[in-house]
Amino acid sequence: MLSSVMDSAFERHCSELVARERSGHTAVLHDNLLYVWGGYMSVADEEVFLPNEEIWVYELDAGIWKVFHMDGDVPPPMSGTCSSYMNGHMYIFGGCDDNGQTNQMYCVNLEDGKYTWKRIMHEFGSAPSPRDKLSCWVYNGRLTYFGGYGHKLLSDLDRRTGSFIVDETSWVGDVFWGWNNEVHIFDPMQSSWNEPRTHGRAPAPRAAHGSAALGCRGYICGGRVMETRTNDIHCLNLESWSWSEIIPLSPSPVGRSWHTLTAVSDNTLFLFGGLSVDCKPMSDGWLLDVETKKWKELEHPFKNKPRLWHTANPGKDDDVIVFGGSCDYILLVDTGHCNDALVFQMQPYPLFRICEDYIAKNVRNNEVLRNQLPLLPPTLLKLLQRRISFYRPSKKQMTS
Repeated sequence: MLSSVMDSAFERHCSELVARERSGHTAVLHDNLLYVWGGYMSVADEEVFLPNEEIWVYELDAGIWKVFHMDGDVPPPMSGTCSSYMNGHMYIFGGCDDNGQTNQMYCVNLEDGKYTWKRIMHEFGSAPSPRDKLSCWVYNGRLTYFGGYGHKLLSDLDRRTGSFIVDETSWVGDVFWGWNNEVHIFDPMQSSWNEPRTHGRAPAPRAAHGSAALGCRGYICGGRVMETRTNDIHCLNLESWSWSEIIPLSPSPVGRSWHTLTAVSDNTLFLFGGLSVDCKPMSDGWLLDVETKKWKELEHPFKNKPRLWHTANPGKDDDVIVFGGSCDYILLVDTGHCNDALVFQMQPYPLFRICEDYIAKNVRNNEVLRNQLPLLPPTLLKLLQRRISFYRPSKKQMTS
């Protein structure tokens, strides 16, 4: 029984699909499945969007990729869109396609197996102006968006508020591009947009920043405005709409953009990668305790894998799953797109996972384990079979 399972895993490994290399894509994690959509890669010195009618699904337990066709109101191929997960659905807003930045919103049900896109037309309020490289917090059944880079008409600019910094190198007629620090809320139940009035000192406009939520608070860190890449940290209370800045009481990571920020506990955020102020792709990881206001650099096994414009999602047992991105300075050398998944362990694993991984790693070379596995209850055996598939031999190992 076990032998046939191992043989089928071996055969699948020889012919299995793997998601293409990409940057600027979007990813959400649900039920230990990582859903990846969009982004772009380089082909013969050209930037090429990934197909928009497919979604890639990575089963984290088994280490297996699958790809599914998507129907419905399929969004255009894009990069820099902002995704979020809520109530079994993936929502995307904004992004950049062949026509520039957009302010359209789409959603897809990830639970019914149909993968049918739906374009969301709001009934109340006004959508934000077109933008990409923005961020989103999910709280209390609503999606709250912050920042980004995009364009506005001259008539829509209000230079008095400082909420939009014009990119002096990019404007055509009455259309101006730039960075913003606006806060917009979308309520899916009401199909409505609104722009809350915030209090306190708002962070400077920016794009390609890191963002994460802890409870009723949304955090941003770093990002780019003009030629500056920052390392400041700000918090927005999603109930009182009050901004506050966190002044670290310890040495801090260098300024950067195109990095990720991920919640890993009730009071801890994990920062990884990005492009530094001197345009260096980064591979450092940092933990911020928002209560003590102290940063701590994290030792991890991926110091030789710099990443920028990647995605990071919280997984089970407080893991962080980083996928894709680039290991190059993509504004200068755009050939280093990646398609590997990096799993960062943030906490000691539960005893069950330790045992599961030990068996999966050693069963091929341990005759006693192989003989005992068929005696396990069917449900437990099925879990172990998936994990054994994850630790299957690599192609290099199979041909050596």
